[in-house]
Amino acid sequence: MVFWIVLVLVLLVAFQMFEMGKEPQYRISYSEFLAQVDRGNVKKITFKGLEVRGQLATPTVVSVPATTERGRTREVKVEQFVLVLPAEDKDLPQRILEKNPSTIVEGQIPGGSTWVKVLGSAIPLLLIFGIWLLFMRQMQVGGNRAFSFGKSRARMFGGDRPRVTFNDVAGCDEAKEELQEIIEFLKEPKKFQKLGGRIPKGALLLGPPGTGKTLLARAVAGEANVPFFSMSGSDFVEMFVGVGASRVRDLFETGKKHAPCILFIDEIDAVGRHRGAGLGGGHDEREQTLNQLLVEMDGFESNEGVILVAATNRPDVLDPALMRPGRFDRRIVVDLPDVRGREGVLKVHSRKTPLAEDVDLGVLARATPGMSGADLANLVNEAALLAARRNSNKVMMDDLEEAKDKIYLGPERKSRVVKEETKRLTAYHEAGHAVVGSALEYSDPVHKVTIIPRGNAGGLTFFLPEDDRSEYSKAWCLDTITQALGGRVAEEMVLNRMGSGAQSDIQMVSKLVRKMVMQWGMSPKIGPIAFGERDEQVFLGRDITQTPEYSEKTAQEIDDEIKRIIDESYDRAKKILEDRIDILHRMANALLERETLDAAEIKVILEGGTLEPLPPRLAVKPAEEAATERAVEPERKKIPGIPPIAEPGPTS
Repeated sequence: MVFWIVLVLVLLVAFQMFEMGKEPQYRISYSEFLAQVDRGNVKKITFKGLEVRGQLATPTVVSVPATTERGRTREVKVEQFVLVLPAEDKDLPQRILEKNPSTIVEGQIPGGSTWVKVLGSAIPLLLIFGIWLLFMRQMQVGGNRAFSFGKSRARMFGGDRPRVTFNDVAGCDEAKEELQEIIEFLKEPKKFQKLGGRIPKGALLLGPPGTGKTLLARAVAGEANVPFFSMSGSDFVEMFVGVGASRVRDLFETGKKHAPCILFIDEIDAVGRHRGAGLGGGHDEREQTLNQLLVEMDGFESNEGVILVAATNRPDVLDPALMRPGRFDRRIVVDLPDVRGREGVLKVHSRKTPLAEDVDLGVLARATPGMSGADLANLVNEAALLAARRNSNKVMMDDLEEAKDKIYLGPERKSRVVKEETKRLTAYHEAGHAVVGSALEYSDPVHKVTIIPRGNAGGLTFFLPEDDRSEYSKAWCLDTITQALGGRVAEEMVLNRMGSGAQSDIQMVSKLVRKMVMQWGMSPKIGPIAFGERDEQVFLGRDITQTPEYSEKTAQEIDDEIKRIIDESYDRAKKILEDRIDILHRMANALLERETLDAAEIKVILEGGTLEPLPPRLAVKPAEEAATERAVEPERKKIPGIPPIAEPGPTS
């Protein structure tokens, strides 16, 4: 800052010194100027328009305006002078040269052309008008609309960006086939028209979030050599009435100009919801936009060659008039991928990721049921980040497993101080799940058991499904309930205490048994009757109008059946653990020693074998951990205002 201040001061001083070295110029009157011209006392003169600067041959005392008192003059000896001519005078240069033959004359007085005068005076007005016109054109569209709000905001996709093709999409082969047929229709319409077929007017992509609906639309844009316009459903909604309908009209007008083409509207439920369900009455802007969309898709005018592709994960809220054939002729379900689909998605997203030799994407696909394509892409990315953190050149199978567990439950909390008693409780809880699950016929195989805390979970027992289930048998449900209760049973049998770690197990069991009794008809006492049908109003809250359709006596019977099934499963789990109490102790001790057991180690314990000893640096020493915990806990208690560490129970 000091440097810049000094620099400015130096420049000011230099400027003042430069000005002081110059001869001062005084403003003289026009009459005094003419008098000096007539005397022949002008040595040099320069014309700049009407401004005149000059030098006298002999300094002369003249009257100039005073600087101290307004309206007064003072006598000054002048050599350099300046003045402004009151009017144009073509004869002035000639007059100066006649009286002062040796005078140097530079520049000239501007000519007196009428057009030059008109243009000179009109330039400021033209400049102001041009600026005003520029602002108005920014507010207008094409110069013929009042505002730009009614213009469609659809973006046209061309060849200036990386193309996404169907080779980049996996896990939804049926949806790809449906869309591939639409692309073929656009490329070869005569192939279908000769048999009387007509081009579909619309295709609606339905499915949960993250399954690849928008990715499929991008693949269609990459595969079809036709114009592709993309727009979001929320782009139709504006603060002004009628803007949404205007944008719909403009979108389809643009499509007609570029036909054949594809129009894509993402999240169409923003404008396609049920009509007439609003509260309070009044004019609904969304309904007006929807009405215009219905007319454009299948109205009096035809839109040949314009196919509308839309995507939504809320098909239940769409208006029936929008869903009928003739508007959306095809409803393409993009569901969560199955085992083969997940393996294909993992292969697509791991193309640019170097994988180690031990990576088995098939096993990873089996271990990720319920994951969408977006979840699997995130899994591969997390594994790559974990491998980079280890400074590894390849992604190992352990990285993928760790990324999967991190997505499901959160990162490991190895720094969390856990009491030896709580750790022992967690070990027996998770060992109870594993032992009971391995003894059941219809339960999924045990894949991994760990007592390392993750998120809010104190431990985890992971079962690996052999396939994706779309139908649940009664035997599988009862075995799942039994193995879920195995953790609580093990706590009571061995440690004679109940922890809060079984909360998630109890919630899952209660929900599954209630579905068995009330929806799936798996109770012999209640019979195949469905209870609790919902009268859902999507605009009023999905559960606000739910009313029971059964008597209080039936409700009591339902509660009795739910309790009976849970009690029987609890006793069944208890008998299994009593028969395998030795295996339970061995597995719990192995968890306390190793913290994590994989499928191979679990199999060795279940078959009565002995695990190989861990290297000394990897073995967990409970006595040292307990001593560390005892040393840390009193220090926390000494700090005022901070309570002791809460010890939540294990969750699985």
